[in-house]
Amino acid sequence: MKYDLVVLGGGSGGVACARRSAALGAKVALIEADRLGGTCVIRGCVPKKLLMYASGFKNAFNDSRFFGWKKQNNINFDMSEWQRNKTEEIKRLEQLYKKLLIDSGVDVIMGYGKLIDSTTLRIDKREIKSHRIMIATGGKPASRAINGLEKCMTSNEILDLDYLPKKLAVLGSGYISLEFASIFKKLGSDVSVFFRSDFPLKGFDLDIRKKIANDLIELGINLHPNSQIQSVEKHNNNFFVQTKAVRQEFSEVLNGLGRTPNSGNIGLETLGINLGINGEICVNEYSHTSIKGVFAIGDVTNRMNLTPVAIAEGRAFAENEFNQKNLIINYDSVASAVFTSPAIGSIGLTENQAINLESINGIKIYESEFRPMSLTFTSSKIKTYMKLIVDAHTDLILGIHIIGPEAPELIQVLAIPFKMRATKTDFDNTIAVHPTSAEELVLMRNPSRSYPS
Repeated sequence: MKYDLVVLGGGSGGVACARRSAALGAKVALIEADRLGGTCVIRGCVPKKLLMYASGFKNAFNDSRFFGWKKQNNINFDMSEWQRNKTEEIKRLEQLYKKLLIDSGVDVIMGYGKLIDSTTLRIDKREIKSHRIMIATGGKPASRAINGLEKCMTSNEILDLDYLPKKLAVLGSGYISLEFASIFKKLGSDVSVFFRSDFPLKGFDLDIRKKIANDLIELGINLHPNSQIQSVEKHNNNFFVQTKAVRQEFSEVLNGLGRTPNSGNIGLETLGINLGINGEICVNEYSHTSIKGVFAIGDVTNRMNLTPVAIAEGRAFAENEFNQKNLIINYDSVASAVFTSPAIGSIGLTENQAINLESINGIKIYESEFRPMSLTFTSSKIKTYMKLIVDAHTDLILGIHIIGPEAPELIQVLAIPFKMRATKTDFDNTIAVHPTSAEELVLMRNPSRSYPS
């Protein structure tokens, strides 16, 4: 038997692609070497968000006394209890993924898959044929030429801890690093973050980067900008992080120095598939690789490494191949969130990107910064910050950037009018919901600055 499609990888993108293709009448198999659900479900977004929720209770308990609640004593976090509950939830989701695939008519094959040619895969000692092969093997933690880095935890292992590190070093300042730094600080760890740039979160709007740095310091995290990690040593049960400036001791070290496409050892070199400089599979707008009949979606292509994007790519491929559609993903209108404390939401252009874009002749920047009502009685200095970037000539909203407790939820909703090409006037003509943080988005009337000035 020859399949219409075989998907290599059982993460969110691969599962979405397989299910939608099967729903459209294709004969589909999915191969997974580890566990169904991939990084997001097993060792990424889902368990990390569950730990983020756990980390929020301590401040809530402490702040409740300002709102009339009697403070409780002897409140302690039990990491092992959280670990047990998390493990059960991930098992449930894993089984749900399997059921959804089987109910969709997808043949689920557990084993290590490798391409033999453009129509053949080998799973252990078995070979299967397919008219189309979809590679959806995702990404993995990146390694760097730093002595001792292999001794450190990555995001794959940190969520399996059954104890709370007393003193945690986080290497890197991308969104994964900062999320874990925020979480473990709020749980009670002493946290230090080391990174090479002036501000964390490279690629985000500069105002967001500056403000989140201040907020993390306010939270009690030790930031070490402009730090070049020279080595990590382990002696007995302790780690020593050596930079050009300092040598510090920690109980655990998290390697958060980015992620890389998981494209090795699956037979790509045999086929001669074109790869990018970081090992990403090169594809066109329809997810076609350089070899006919072989396709790729998700983090292994390094286009936009977000779970919902991989899902959208997988579904678009299915519609194009098996339903005669002509769908192309628009990556310019994809919202993103960073679950730091406070959280971040972002969509569209940054201020610097808008200034430097030749097709835009002028922009206006609208900003609002205020103390969230939920912190009114507390001693917290954290503020919510909102920023709109507007085309001065067309009035189009070019970018929206938010820091605040509700930022991820807000940016998801704002992605809809953004994709519909809403204007600043549309925002101005919207009546506010009071009292909310979101009302500030429709109440910013005067630009804080304009370019050209």
